[in-house]
Amino acid sequence: MKYLIVGLGNIGAEYQDTRHNIGFTILDAFAKASNVFFTENRYGSTCEVKLKGRTLILLKPSTFMNLSGNALRYWMIKENVALENILVVVDDLALPFGTLRLKPKGSAAGHNGLKNIEEILGHNNYARLRFGLGDDFKRGQQIAYVLGKWTKEQEKALPERAEMAGEMIKSFCLAGLELTMSQFNGK
Repeated sequence: MKYLIVGLGNIGAEYQDTRHNIGFTILDAFAKASNVFFTENRYGSTCEVKLKGRTLILLKPSTFMNLSGNALRYWMIKENVALENILVVVDDLALPFGTLRLKPKGSAAGHNGLKNIEEILGHNNYARLRFGLGDDFKRGQQIAYVLGKWTKEQEKALPERAEMAGEMIKSFCLAGLELTMSQFNGK
C-alpha cells in the first residue's frame, strides 16, 4: 500500500528555516529519523520510507507554494496513490505555535498552497496535518511573519514538535485518519 506525504514549502535558501516551510522541515526530520535521503525529481524532492509493509513517498514540491497542486497531482498519478492515502503537511496561522491538528478535509483558509491543491483536485477532501504558527504579528504583517525565521524559543521546541508530527504521519499510515485524530489532535 502506498501513501503520499506532501510537505508544503518554498524552494530556495531565502525560504529555508522559515515558518512557511514547516512542511519541508517536518519531512526532513521524518526522513532523517528513517535514515533516508531526498533526491531531486520531477516537481520536487522525494524519498521513500518503508513502514510495516507500506511505502510512504515523501514529497517536497519544487513548484513553489502557490503551485503545490501540480506536484501533488503528478506524484499521485505517477505512484498510483489513492486520495485517502494522501496527507498534506501545512502551516496554519489560526493555531497556536506547535499545535498539531489532523483534519480529513477543510477550507484553504487563505493558504495559497492549499488553494492550489483544491483547484487542481477540484475539491478539498484530502487529509492535512496542520502545524500551528501562532498569530504573533501586527495587522498587515502576516506575510512577513510566515516568511520570517523562528524565534529562539520556537527553534528549541521544533525538534520535539517535528518528532510528534512524524508520529502522527506514521499513525495516519498504520492506524488510519480517525484513530490518529482521536489519539493525537490537541497534543
